[in-house]
Amino acid sequence: MTPYWPSLLGGMLIGLSATMLLLLNGRVAGISGILGRLAQGAQIPTNAAFVIGLVLGPLLYRAVAGTWPAVIITASLPVIALAGLLVGFGTRMGSGCTSGHGIVGLARLSPRSIAAVVTFLGAGIATVTLMRLVSP
Repeated sequence: MTPYWPSLLGGMLIGLSATMLLLLNGRVAGISGILGRLAQGAQIPTNAAFVIGLVLGPLLYRAVAGTWPAVIITASLPVIALAGLLVGFGTRMGSGCTSGHGIVGLARLSPRSIAAVVTFLGAGIATVTLMRLVSP
């Protein structure tokens, strides 16, 4: 198996689940929106099922592949915490996260999502470039 097959399969499953949620429930599969609605107590069964599915995903992978997904994190805990806060702040500013804008919004050719994804990518490229320039 090439190293690209798991990524391709994962992307296809994300696209399939986002399409099913949009067609069957009329909702965009944006994680920030789903978590926000769940925290507000809205549409609890649907939102909880989606979050539970996210949590169970690695367990299903383990059951099928026989090993845990390979995750390598080289950043320190403070950097990860700061990055998480910035992502949360950006998600609120952009009225959605990368999953909602990037997966569903781009597929719907939403101008707002195209602008958001371009901004996310640009900020990510700038951040990685800056981190590589300043880190020893």
